[in-house]
Amino acid sequence: MITELIDKYVWLIQTFIDAGERGISLDEIMARWKNRYNCPYSRRTFNNHREVIAEVFGIEIECDRRNNRYFIRYGKDAIDQKSSIGWLINTFTVNNLLTLGQERLSGRVAVEDIPSGQVFLTGLISAMESNSVITLDYRKYGQEEVNTFTVEPYALKEYQKRWYLLGYCHERGAERIYSLDRISSIKQTGWTFKMPEGYDIDEIYSQTIGIYLDKDSEAEFIYLRVSEREAAYLRDLPLHPSQMETGQENGRRIFRIHVVPNSDLLMEIKRLGKDVEVLSPASVRESIARELREAAAQYD
Repeated sequence: MITELIDKYVWLIQTFIDAGERGISLDEIMARWKNRYNCPYSRRTFNNHREVIAEVFGIEIECDRRNNRYFIRYGKDAIDQKSSIGWLINTFTVNNLLTLGQERLSGRVAVEDIPSGQVFLTGLISAMESNSVITLDYRKYGQEEVNTFTVEPYALKEYQKRWYLLGYCHERGAERIYSLDRISSIKQTGWTFKMPEGYDIDEIYSQTIGIYLDKDSEAEFIYLRVSEREAAYLRDLPLHPSQMETGQENGRRIFRIHVVPNSDLLMEIKRLGKDVEVLSPASVRESIARELREAAAQYD
């Protein structure tokens, strides 16, 4: 029931964002609601939804009395100023559109399977907002045993179609990373915790590709020689925000990134195959060469 209501609130917000500051009339809203949810939409229900959206999301749906059209002032800018709300709205909106597409455009919309851990996102976000300590039941890859951990949930991060929780584990006495698709249950303990001052997940991962952190290693400049074809892809979808195109050599493009040379970086480079060559540092080049030789040896 709660998920259904959130779906409707998010759909309403997105409808007004799409309409822009020109707004949309109540008759148009009712017609779109009818088409989306296959049921009537009364003025009273609309006003109730406006109040909840203002209270929960902090977004005001205003009315221009000159033409009786409703709108969200500054639309997308208002959402951008509330990044967590914007993320939530975008996540729900994309999921809603994909679900609707599969329902109405059968055979025309293909979606990759995402591990089921995302079912815990709402509960974890709620715990993070109230700084509530949680317990979680967790099973590591390759193990049958389920362990229960008491965790202070600091942050959530998505990588390679999986969601991860970063937090302080009381049993381990240190920060740990948990893959949501390995969690079988979470529960709030009723205790609260204090967030570390200045904690910023984007800053923590600013020099890292992947999810696992190597706090003992320093970021290095990694130089890559890339085919023209792959260069076009890297321009559209950079390996890392630090990526720069620095020149051209023998018909190939040179790119540079500044990251910690961890296993996730090596995996990303290997995924690109012969279209990418590591020029330096030598240690990364040698690691890639060794792993490629070992992989090729399996086919000899």
